[in-house]
This record gives sequence, C-alpha cells and structure tokens, in this order.
Amino acid sequence: MARRAAGGPGAGSGGGGAPGRAVKGARRPEVRLPVLEPFPGGELEPDGDYDGLEFREVDLAGQDGGGARFMDCALTGCALDETGLRKARILDSVLTGLRGVGTDLAEATLRDVELIDARLGGVQLHGAVLERVVVRGGKIDYLNLRTARLKDVVFDNCVLVEPDFGGAVLERVEFVDCVLKEADLTSAVLKDVDLRGAAELGIARGVDRLSGAVISPAQLVDLAPVLAGAMGIRVEG
Repeated sequence: MARRAAGGPGAGSGGGGAPGRAVKGARRPEVRLPVLEPFPGGELEPDGDYDGLEFREVDLAGQDGGGARFMDCALTGCALDETGLRKARILDSVLTGLRGVGTDLAEATLRDVELIDARLGGVQLHGAVLERVVVRGGKIDYLNLRTARLKDVVFDNCVLVEPDFGGAVLERVEFVDCVLKEADLTSAVLKDVDLRGAAELGIARGVDRLSGAVISPAQLVDLAPVLAGAMGIRVEG
C-alpha cells in the first residue's frame, strides 16, 4: 500500500481575505506506490475494486467504471474518451499522460492523487471532492468543477481553458505557473486561494467572488476592467 507523507503548510503569504493575514498553503500529496501488478485486461466494471494495479497504455474509452475504487494505482497513457467514472474513488494514485474527451467523473473522490501531463477536454467533475491533489503540466479544456469541493489542490504549470468553478468551494488552492483562461467563478466560495503564481489570470464571470483569494498587484491591474464592469463603474477617457 502506498504511504503518503503529509505535506506541511506552503510558504505562500499575502493579503488573503484580510490585511496582515497569511494565506495558507496547500498540503501536497506524496504518493509512494508499491510494486504494481499489470492490469489483466478486460473492461472496467461498475463498482469494481482495483488495488495496486498498473494501467499502461490501456484504451478505456466508452467503458463504465462508475462507483469503482482505484487504490495505489498508476494509470499511464490511457485513453478516457467518454469513460464513465461517476462516483469513482481514486486514492493514493498517479495518473500520467491521460487523454480523452468527455470523461465523466461527476461526484467522484480524488484523494492523494497526482495528475501529470493530461490532455483532456470536457471533463465532468461537478459535485466531486478533490483533496490533496496536484495537477501538473498538460492542458484541460472546459473542465466542469461546478459545486465541487477542492481542498489542498495545486494547479502547477498547466493550462486550464474555460474552467467552470460555479458554486464550488475552494480551500487552500494554489495556481503555480498556471494559465487560467476565461474561468467562471459564479457563486464560488474561496478561502486561502493563492492566484499570485498564475502565469495568466483570466476571469470571465464571478470576479466578485475573489474575496478569500490573494492576487498580485499586476494581476489587479489586469483585472481592473472586469472588476469595474462587475461593480457597474463607467470608465471613460
């Protein structure tokens, strides 16, 4: 079984929601996988139990693994087009080079997970729970995290195009060298969210929900037109 060493608080500090209060850093997973057995093949099963397995270059497109549990697993280079993983539990696992469109992870649980160099589009993670998760590298288009709960999550050096955080709760979430394009924060709740390290910060909707986040002075300048629009301020030369 994998052993996870709990990460300590991050070194980030800044305004947060109140002057003089340091923003709390995310605790990162440290996943140590055991010796893995190769996945024996066949299709995923609903409510299946996958423990200590390596899925390497497996085509899981269109399969139904709803409610399945993946514990101490490595998924490398797998295809997830239209794969059904609703309410799945992915624990103490490393997911590398996943690719696919329309993967359904609604109401899933990801805990102590590293997602590395993914190329995904239209991933459904609405209502999901993400805790101690690192998303490193890769590009995810139209990520649906509506009403999800994110705690101790780091987006590191990845590209998120039009992610939807509508109604989500984000606590101790960091964006590090991450490109965030046209994000939707409508009705989201943010606490100790550090956006200062984002390489690009674009917010399409919900800029008023940034209370509880910390941004840099340069980002404030870039967001000024959006903030003015949200507050009904007319800016004329």
